[in-house]
Amino acid sequence: MIHRPTPFRFTPLAIATFALATPALAQQAGGLTLNPVTVTGSRAEAASFEQPFSIDVVDGRAIQAGQLGVNASEALVAVPGLVIQNRQNYAQDLQISSRGFGARSAFGVRGVKLIADGIPASTPDGQGQVATFNLDMAERIEVLRGPFSSIYGNSSGGVIQLFTRDGSGPTKLGGRVVGGSYGTTKIELGAEGALGSGGYLVDVSRFDTDGYRDHSAATRDQAFAKITLRPDADSKLTLVANGLKQDDTEDPLGLTWETFQTDPRGVESSALTFDTRKDIEHLQGGMNYERRIGDGQLQFSAYAGTRSVMQILAIPAFVQARPTHSGGVIDFDRSFHGLAARWIQDMDLGGSKLTLTAGADYDRSEDDRQGYENFIGDVVGVRGALRRDETDTVTSLDPYVQLAWKRGPLTVQAGLRHSHVEFDVDDDYLANGDDGGSVSYRKTTPAVGIAYELSPTVNLYASAARGFETPTLGELSYSGADGSFGFDLEAARSTQFELGAKALLGETTRINAAVFQIRTKDELVVASSLGGRTAYQNAAETLRQGFELAIDSELSRTLTARAAVTQLRAIYDEGFEANGSTIEDGRRMPGIPRTTVFAELAWHVMDGLTAAAEGIYRSKVFVEDSNTEQTAPSYTIMNLRVSATQQHGDWQLEEMVRVDNVFDRQYVSSVIVGDRNGRFYEPGTGAAFYAGFAARYSFN
Repeated sequence: MIHRPTPFRFTPLAIATFALATPALAQQAGGLTLNPVTVTGSRAEAASFEQPFSIDVVDGRAIQAGQLGVNASEALVAVPGLVIQNRQNYAQDLQISSRGFGARSAFGVRGVKLIADGIPASTPDGQGQVATFNLDMAERIEVLRGPFSSIYGNSSGGVIQLFTRDGSGPTKLGGRVVGGSYGTTKIELGAEGALGSGGYLVDVSRFDTDGYRDHSAATRDQAFAKITLRPDADSKLTLVANGLKQDDTEDPLGLTWETFQTDPRGVESSALTFDTRKDIEHLQGGMNYERRIGDGQLQFSAYAGTRSVMQILAIPAFVQARPTHSGGVIDFDRSFHGLAARWIQDMDLGGSKLTLTAGADYDRSEDDRQGYENFIGDVVGVRGALRRDETDTVTSLDPYVQLAWKRGPLTVQAGLRHSHVEFDVDDDYLANGDDGGSVSYRKTTPAVGIAYELSPTVNLYASAARGFETPTLGELSYSGADGSFGFDLEAARSTQFELGAKALLGETTRINAAVFQIRTKDELVVASSLGGRTAYQNAAETLRQGFELAIDSELSRTLTARAAVTQLRAIYDEGFEANGSTIEDGRRMPGIPRTTVFAELAWHVMDGLTAAAEGIYRSKVFVEDSNTEQTAPSYTIMNLRVSATQQHGDWQLEEMVRVDNVFDRQYVSSVIVGDRNGRFYEPGTGAAFYAGFAARYSFN
């Protein structure tokens, strides 16, 4: 009998969270920013309340206060529609999905566009690494979800955009030290201040951890610099550079269900046998130039960088005996660059306002990619004989146009983007035949949204769009016959609809709610995952229907509350063949929880002292397409934090104490979708204690 998902409904926990988060509210103003200004989506500055789409802003206080400042999951856990999982595996980065886009990712981020200070942190094929975000200097993070994400082109099922602050005022020097459980330390040093009419930021940090699990130690060195210049009153030039280095980052892989139950901190023997690990070195620089010309604005950006990766996989030697196999070691050097230009024109049409934006994005990456055997004779976990040698190039060119028209209570926004993404493979390893070739994807994606101001404090909106997602270079590389390049993979095409409401209750509460539906054809799904290497195929059609609710409120002068609830029904709407089996319609899509809830209550004890409790609930998660393997069970955890700030003359001091998973629950934080060895489960940490101290000196 086919298992049919139950009809879409709220769980009791979701209802309880909503009820607890919306009591009678005091009408006392405080520090809550009810209507933050955003640029994501509209590309021109606009109040989030007026936008006909779902967008949330996480400000610098929420990103840094009481947090370690290591993973973006610390700050983004409170955003509805976003599932951001810490794998406790720094070789593979965080797992992020937006309304289900990106849930299939076995490593890194895909299906969700990443941008930092206007510079893409995703390559043109849609692959990104959120580890490159500098959280120490973050001013805010904007998270766009739903139909209007498609105006960012390929693989933009959602958009996460980080903005660092501009240096200003007198020179400030400072540092921060955080330490705690599982051998975790982070040391950060920074300087900032005015530079003529502009400013500068410089920040370096080192993060070390022994890891919660065996064989999961990591060291991450990061550096960031930003210079802001104002050549004249009408222009601004920003220069940014960032670097990331991780040597010998251990990869604990996933666990079988049996191992997870008996030893959640352990690893399967293959991780130790092959000493699975990854080296990463990343360097990127870019510039943004803005100039006001009359009622218009010119914006131009350019960037370039390099990225090197060497990874040892747990693939047995006998599997690599096939002539077409590319080996158990991945080794590539990537160079990338891009340009973007846009013109934003404001027009007064007599009683209405029109903003027109037109521009184009060009991005290119080139990989010098090799594959090697992961053994020499009887010695495994080393780089052996060459099995792959090729140059992989990805280019994208996307012209687009957007308009925003406002008259009275009515706002209309629309966008049209044409994306052309091309993959070229030049094969220099011909012992097993020529695996070279090319494939290109083209798609025009329209989006339209309408918002109506029912009252000065209530805004209703509707939006719709078409989007598309190409396979990434990594997905194409091993998805063909016998692990060759998968030139026959199609791009996934989606149609999205959203209805929403935004409300301001007095001066103390903001509520955002949305319902949505997404139909996708040729959804990219996992065909097999073995030894750390994953192959993909196209499914027939999928359906996602969901509800999101976000509440931010000041209950009194000393109490604030936040809550975020997501309900998401994600199913295969048509059956398809995968790995010799039939996946019947109605099966749940793996890696996507049906219900996610976050709630926080913060007590502002006095000026400069805050204590907070956080609660997180996630429902069970299926781990593969047939829904027959053991699911990752639902879980609820609680975190506590205390942060304090004091000003002593020119010195500013900060302290923090944090306890994660207070009740020491054993739970699965994320899953490796479709792992053929049954190693689906990546455990979250047990109870963890952290403390930190920061000092900043201002040369007034």
